Amino acid sequence: MIDYQSLRFDYRRHADQDAAPPAYHPVVIVGAGPVGLTLAIDLALRQVPVVLLDNDNTLSSGSRAICFAKRSLEVFDRLGCGDRMVDKGVSWSVGKVFFHDEQVYRFDLLPEPGHERPAFINLQQYYVEGYLVERAAALPLIDLRWNNKVTGIEQRDDGAVLTVETPEGNYQLAAGYVAACDGSRSNLRQLLGQEAKGRTFRDRFLIADITMDAPLPTERRFWFDPSFHPGQSVLLHKQADGMWRVDFQLGWDADPVAERKPENITPRVRALLDSIGFADVQFQIGWASVYTFACQRMERFRHGRVLFAGDSAHGVSPFGARGANSGVQDADNLAWKLAAVLKGDAPDALLDSYASEREYAADENIRHSTRATDFITPKSEVSRLFRDAVLELTKRHAFARTLVNSGRLSVPAVLRDSPLNTVDADAFKGAMVPGAAAADAPTVRADGSTGWLLRECHGQQFTALVFGAGEAAERSAEVLKAFDAPLHIVRVQGTTPEGELATQRYDAQPGTVYLLRPDQHVCARWRQPTPANIRAAIDRALAKA
Repeated sequence: MIDYQSLRFDYRRHADQDAAPPAYHPVVIVGAGPVGLTLAIDLALRQVPVVLLDNDNTLSSGSRAICFAKRSLEVFDRLGCGDRMVDKGVSWSVGKVFFHDEQVYRFDLLPEPGHERPAFINLQQYYVEGYLVERAAALPLIDLRWNNKVTGIEQRDDGAVLTVETPEGNYQLAAGYVAACDGSRSNLRQLLGQEAKGRTFRDRFLIADITMDAPLPTERRFWFDPSFHPGQSVLLHKQADGMWRVDFQLGWDADPVAERKPENITPRVRALLDSIGFADVQFQIGWASVYTFACQRMERFRHGRVLFAGDSAHGVSPFGARGANSGVQDADNLAWKLAAVLKGDAPDALLDSYASEREYAADENIRHSTRATDFITPKSEVSRLFRDAVLELTKRHAFARTLVNSGRLSVPAVLRDSPLNTVDADAFKGAMVPGAAAADAPTVRADGSTGWLLRECHGQQFTALVFGAGEAAERSAEVLKAFDAPLHIVRVQGTTPEGELATQRYDAQPGTVYLLRPDQHVCARWRQPTPANIRAAIDRALAKA
């Protein structure tokens, strides 16, 4: 088994380092973390060559981001590495909430039946990065350069020129567009004189990776004010390889250096295990870190030819697994738009919609994350009294459970107000409004075999879902087949139990058509489309309207 934490990637001198004038590349991505790697792979699959620069030569150390949501898994499926992540990761759906030492309620996050992927998996970040690096290595259009640190940038009307530091000295690189995926301490953000603004939380948390052979069920446990860690909160959940993540709230006055020492972590973990009946279980401490966090974002995610994604653009607390997942969604949104602009299929203005859509999503994530943090770490005695009263009520009253917030899980933002959406002309019910990420469902292919709806969608172009059979459905299909631009057509039959579920989710009738963007967000829908409808909707979704 590969130890991804110990991998070291070789620096290699590139011919670009001797080029004069600077070599030109259509896209340069800065930062080879989950977001930069996702973006690079997505662009390469769209036949866009990419240079990916990383200032280090290692993957992440420690588990770090471990909760990867259903939407991220669907993106990884499209990139060709979703199965591997799900097979390695730990899927779970049951969560338990404790107040003091008493379980006050449990919840089940298993999504409604008929989805290929679970609500999310737990998988250490170094595995995710390792699998993405291996996928990138298999794509010849990705030029991944380790130990290449960007130290300067000069923006021009037609692109940008980067100054890159290497072990052999500096060189310059010209780029049509630059994607800044270089994390919360983004060097590019600083070089452009930008900053992320928001709220910093005056609290500290210890996170530790613990390896142990404890017969604990695969579930998430969250304690408010337990006897083994009074006045604070504790979170416990399982990762791959028999590893468990433990989060201990410490308070603002805690010494971050002292708290990371094994002799201080061990008694905390020992007390937790003793309290849940595992006094005899031995454990080993792997990686540990003490962190503070802020909920903040840049005012704008686009600055000329530089586009910010992931933690470089926005940051949230870890409650609800919104950091890495929102970054993957940034990459998912940006890749198809960059490809369309570079291929001449859309104007540069399409990239403005990347900024507006993902700024909206960042605000939503920050709002949810702030509410969770305020509940977990009340900042006044009144807030604490309210929080504790809610937890007491959850034992007997279902309404109180909706008020408990130990980290509402990440779900994709519904981009209702996106300028790329076509407003409904027909009446529809349900959640699949323009701007929503398309819902998965079982489907039956033309040859009678079964599959999954999102697997049938084409990641490199627009997809039209045609529902039902009979005269109305055939009319819609003929309109789509006669369309004079690349359009992937998927027939969704409603005459089988599998097809009925998709029909229900999309409130479809025979002949109903949904138009999906390449990132699988709904951008238009009709009961019976016309060629003019389709042309206008695609033009709008490409910012041509």
